[in-house]
Amino acid sequence: AALREITARYQYVDGKRIGIWGWSGGGSMSLNMIFRYPNLYRTAMAIAPVSNQRFYDTIYQERYMGLPSSNPEGYRNGSPVTFADQLQGNLLIVHGTGDDNVHYQNTEMLVNALIKANKQFTMMAYPNRTHGISEGENTTRHLFELLTDYLQKNLSVGEN
Repeated sequence: AALREITARYQYVDGKRIGIWGWSGGGSMSLNMIFRYPNLYRTAMAIAPVSNQRFYDTIYQERYMGLPSSNPEGYRNGSPVTFADQLQGNLLIVHGTGDDNVHYQNTEMLVNALIKANKQFTMMAYPNRTHGISEGENTTRHLFELLTDYLQKNLSVGEN
């Protein structure tokens, strides 16, 4: 609702060039937005996202969502992988294979769901990088140049 209001109110906001990005939980939200609201978001970049709520740290999940057995719909609806087949825009997924917070299997599960639905996407795996994707010489620069280039390619100024 807020995004619709912004694009209606401000002429300088191009509703056909809306992108979203996030890391960790923000990456999950970015996935949910582009999957569930494909008419609003054209591009999303998800870094180290939780794609399935059942595969995240139970101390957090169960505190806020209860047990999966008592809240199956909450876990299903909160998991971007559930809605992967609705992708229409551009999607970049980035994950460190050594992530000890949001395990890499989240991305593998999401990738399999996207492939099953024949959805095209871009992915970058950073070998042996943890959740912050900062280990190794030049990693941070490489990552942020990747993100910048992806935005310029998919939401460039002057594009129709």
